Amino acid sequence: MDLNVNYPEIGATREGPLPAGYRHLVRTTELDAPLDEAAAIVMTWGLQERSGLHPEAAAPRAAPGVEFTLRYAGLRLPCQVVWVEETPQRVGFGYGTLPGHLERGEASFLLEPLGAGRTRFTVRSFSVPGTFLLRLGGPVVRLLQTRANDRYLTVMRQACSRP
Repeated sequence: MDLNVNYPEIGATREGPLPAGYRHLVRTTELDAPLDEAAAIVMTWGLQERSGLHPEAAAPRAAPGVEFTLRYAGLRLPCQVVWVEETPQRVGFGYGTLPGHLERGEASFLLEPLGAGRTRFTVRSFSVPGTFLLRLGGPVVRLLQTRANDRYLTVMRQACSRP
């Protein structure tokens, strides 16, 4: 698998400590849905689509090496899937930024069954601004990143809520 990401710590969002020198975000929530229902949203770009990011992917599902672009507010953010896990205990994937993205780093979306039709959803990321202008906008950029990660949790809770 050829990976073209623009940072060296490939796969670091899968588990363990996130790499030093980056901003870290970790958010977790519980979903009122079994693992397979939540996985159907996460693994098919549904999370990004429901979050307003308009993904354009080379494949209908996340798979190692798949490149995709997130479109938002006139921006085109190129990314690549760097790892995928699909077991009865964990389902999810991590993607990294490609050259041309506004940041350098990785984000992951991981689901774990809790029993009784409930699932834990975790978003983990590490990143640094990819341009000088973004470095200047540090506090604003950090606020937008935090809001985006919180939006992922809200979107998944809404998508998995029982009527």
